[in-house]
Amino acid sequence: MGLEDLQHNFLTGRIEDLVKWARRNSVWPATFGLACCAIEMMSVGAADYDISRLGMEVFRASPRQADLMIVAGRVSQKMAPVLRQVYDQMMEPKWVISMGVCASTGGMFNNYAIVQGVDQIVPVDVYAPGCPPSPETLLHAILTLHEKIRTGEITRRPHLESDVEPETAGWVPEAPDAVRVATPR
Repeated sequence: MGLEDLQHNFLTGRIEDLVKWARRNSVWPATFGLACCAIEMMSVGAADYDISRLGMEVFRASPRQADLMIVAGRVSQKMAPVLRQVYDQMMEPKWVISMGVCASTGGMFNNYAIVQGVDQIVPVDVYAPGCPPSPETLLHAILTLHEKIRTGEITRRPHLESDVEPETAGWVPEAPDAVRVATPR
C-alpha cells in the first residue's frame, strides 16, 4: 500500500511532505558522461560548485544505488541499449536530466549514428541546454528537478499508470522544463 492509496488527512499529508523532502534532499546521481559535457558535469562535484550541499555527495558508479541519471553528451545508436539498461536498473523513483544539446536533440550530429534526442530512449524530466552547458546551468537543472520533486509534480509517471490502454502503453512524452540561465562568468 503506497502513499497514493491512503486517504489524505492531517497525518498522511505530513508524511507525504516528509517523504518528498527526503527524496529531494537525497538524490544520488549516476553518471552517464559520453562526451565533452561530462567535463562540465564533473566540475559540478568539485569545490567551486559543490553539489554535496544539495544532498548529492558523490556520483554513484552503480545504477542500483542511484536515482538520478545525468545524460551528458551525445548518445550513439550503439550506446542507446546500454543507456536504457542502466536506466532500467535504477531504483524508483528515478529522474533524468538531459545535459547539452547533443543529448537533448542530437546537436550538430544530424546523422544515422547519433540518437536525435535521449527522450526517445528514456523519459527526460529536465533539459539543460548549451554546448556544453556550464556548471551553473547543470546546478539550475538540478534545482529545477528538486522543485519538481518538492511539489510532487513528477512522482507519478504516465508509464506506471494502470489505466493506460495496452496499445498506448509506454512512456508518453510531456513537455519537461528547459533550464534557461544567463551566460556564465
